[in-house]
Amino acid sequence: MNTPTLVASLVMAAILAVLIAVLIQAMMRGWRRRVERQAKIIGALPPLPDTVGPALVPATKGLYVGSTLVPHWNDRVAAGDLGFRAKAVLTRYPEGIMLQRTGAGPIWIPDDAIAEIRTEKNLAGKALTHEGILAIRWRLPSGTEIDTGFRADDRRDYVRWLPEEAA
Repeated sequence: MNTPTLVASLVMAAILAVLIAVLIQAMMRGWRRRVERQAKIIGALPPLPDTVGPALVPATKGLYVGSTLVPHWNDRVAAGDLGFRAKAVLTRYPEGIMLQRTGAGPIWIPDDAIAEIRTEKNLAGKALTHEGILAIRWRLPSGTEIDTGFRADDRRDYVRWLPEEAA
């Protein structure tokens, strides 16, 4: 390789590296702004209860897909640690639903805050060809409604979660 070609290649590589760095910085800034904007409307999550009764629906293993602002299935909640997917276990108690996530804090959904439990094809940027996501619509203490998505390891477990008329 001659010197002018080498210099041109190095210049192009430097320009490409700078462009990639600028794009990554813009993406990070956008995510931080989304977190700041949503932190105001999300507020604090409900506290974990001291005690709960016996499980109404036993633990269902799967993946926490994420939470979205209602009614937009693709408007992922980024505030707190709600925006990150994680392996999870979902359990229903008389007092509410416990979503225990690996690598993130648990999410407690009080029974009186639950508006609807249904299956969806898409939620939080995840789109499937079948109704493979269990979506729990609930109201936060701040009054904001969100959909929390869970994909079970075995979709046959959804029958236990859905209301009788939907199952």
